[in-house]
Amino acid sequence: MSIIEFILSSWQSITSNKMRSFLTVLGIVIGVGAVVFLVSFGRGQQQQLNAVFENMGVNAIYISPVSQQITGGARHDLTIEDAEALRDNNRVSALAAVAAMYTKMLKCVYGNETHTIAVNGATLSIQQILNYKVATGNFYSAEDERRNNNVAVLGHQVAADIFGEVNPIGETLRIGGRKFEVIGIFEERGGFMGGSADSFIMIPLTTMQARFGIEATPQGHPVQTIVAEAVSTDEISIAKEQITEILRQRHHTREGEENDFNVIDMNEILKRMQQMMAIFQLFLASVASISLIVGGIGIMNIMLVSVTERTREIGVRKAIGAKRLDILVQFLVESALLSVSGGIVGLLLAVIGSLAIKGQMVNNMPINAPISFDIVLTALAVALFTGIASGTYPAFRAARLDPIEALRHE
Repeated sequence: MSIIEFILSSWQSITSNKMRSFLTVLGIVIGVGAVVFLVSFGRGQQQQLNAVFENMGVNAIYISPVSQQITGGARHDLTIEDAEALRDNNRVSALAAVAAMYTKMLKCVYGNETHTIAVNGATLSIQQILNYKVATGNFYSAEDERRNNNVAVLGHQVAADIFGEVNPIGETLRIGGRKFEVIGIFEERGGFMGGSADSFIMIPLTTMQARFGIEATPQGHPVQTIVAEAVSTDEISIAKEQITEILRQRHHTREGEENDFNVIDMNEILKRMQQMMAIFQLFLASVASISLIVGGIGIMNIMLVSVTERTREIGVRKAIGAKRLDILVQFLVESALLSVSGGIVGLLLAVIGSLAIKGQMVNNMPINAPISFDIVLTALAVALFTGIASGTYPAFRAARLDPIEALRHE
């Protein structure tokens, strides 16, 4: 028999009992559909993650204090003076810009609306380093910093949540109990994993310190983060070394002692997030694969039943010249056809699900599950392998039947 004849014969056998065949492949349908959809969803989130981080400045370097680090009997915080030393030191040649930042979660009130929002007090250079683009209005100025003016630039999502259809520019927003004038709105950046890169408010760092009780310490005026920009991607490593050297000197860190600060660049952050996303995708695919295993067991069971039901047929075929290989291939093709049919249905369901969620918003985050050609091929290959693996034992069992005993079977 040719492979076409095997397929046609197998399809006839499958369609002769439609309900049993449908129930048999249901596990494959669910398994393939779930795996394809969840892997595609994870890939969509990863693409969005990459886009968000690229928008935040590929040459950015983040410096943060090590929590509760004790050096020489006193805790060393990062300070504005540290940022100024990095900015103005001639030995730090690999840095293009340096900004200091302090973040507080504050209640923001407009009319009857109250929201708790991350408010970032930052120096002017933050706009250049993290590539913040203002869609409407303006960013605050050096004069605003010098005079500690109560001005605020809103993230795109914050503007939408608080003001809705109202134009926020020129409006008064009460932040942490103090009145601020809204002078600008940032362009939309998007988000990932249920978060948003647009849910924040930016104000001058000097205003943050003056209005919200951030007192100076013996080391200087504390900040939570220093953000620096390397002059080029090739010089990020050099910039990190220069930053470490200057800050160790300023913090009087002795040789052999650990740094009381962390220095990490955007590429490292992106790699860590990608690793987390890969683990998340693997977990989702593993959970969905349980349905494939169940489906494979179902196919094996139904093929064993089929061998028992068709024992006499097998005996007749052997008696008129069919070889063991013919019987083996017949049952393998039938189980593979069952599984691939379920895989195609599951794939179609995944495509429908992907199209259904395209452009939808969850927690202010657009979600997407792009189904690519490689995912389709992998899904069909997995379905084919599941069918062949599940049908191997029943096929061998059918091929080994003695034709005389098979003909006697009632």
